[in-house]
Amino acid sequence: MAGLFEILQNSPLRGEILSVAAAITWAVAVLLFRVSGRTVHPIGLNLFKSFFSVVLLVLTMLVLSEPLLPKTAWQDYALLGLSGFIGITLSDTLFFQCLNLLGASLTAVVDCLYSPFVILFSFLFIGERLNARQLLGVALILSALVQISRSREKGLPPRKNLLLGIGLGTLAMVTLAASIVMVKPLLARSPVLWVTLWRMAAGGIALLIFLPFHPRRLQISRPLVSSANWRSMVPGAFLGGYIALVAWMAGMKYTLASIAAPLNQLNSIFIFVLAAIFLKEKVTKGKLAAVALATVGAFLVSWG
Repeated sequence: MAGLFEILQNSPLRGEILSVAAAITWAVAVLLFRVSGRTVHPIGLNLFKSFFSVVLLVLTMLVLSEPLLPKTAWQDYALLGLSGFIGITLSDTLFFQCLNLLGASLTAVVDCLYSPFVILFSFLFIGERLNARQLLGVALILSALVQISRSREKGLPPRKNLLLGIGLGTLAMVTLAASIVMVKPLLARSPVLWVTLWRMAAGGIALLIFLPFHPRRLQISRPLVSSANWRSMVPGAFLGGYIALVAWMAGMKYTLASIAAPLNQLNSIFIFVLAAIFLKEKVTKGKLAAVALATVGAFLVSWG
């Protein structure tokens, strides 16, 4: 394991390798989150995932002798707090709601909006460029969403759930992309684990503050103590909130956002295939066409 870590650390393609690893582990985690979402509210699932991941990140940093509170400007902590609120509190909760409404395979289509929004925010705030090929990619992704939203094909969720799920998923991708692009400059000069820890901690703390004011707080919190729910929540949080997130952040650190984003986007293909195999989600011509269109679009956007 140490040898593998050393090879990865010295590889010029470490950012690309980590981005693909993030896509694979996130795809598996999404399936586990889908199972958990049948009995656990999105806010509760996000809260569990956040604090479970914080514990693992703290333990990892202690083992590696990395400082939990390195000396840095207070503005850096404030930026991580804002990024965590937007990218964990808001985005992950919206994503889990989308997943419950659409299922894993259709969520994979909406997930392709991540790349366009990363590139858009990178263009607006950190100087990366947009071109005609990227605009074509955006058009393909949007056409996939329009196609699936207007489809009357059997095997799709009820139309109300379909449209609501697409809307919530779109908001999830907007907030996710904004949260990662805003910390890209900080990530380039900071330890990956420290950035990941404080983003996750900020997101979890915000959820914890919000929960007592929620009218369904008891229904949200009770399933979290059920050992039956832990069978999917624990591995989901481990893979999605710890392994995939660290690999995702590291991939963004060690390569350009416009390279990491399309490699992350491979998760859409992995999710679609795994959902059909393990969750028995129906594969229809419409779903297949939408995933294909959206994935090609995401690659055009990111590698334009």
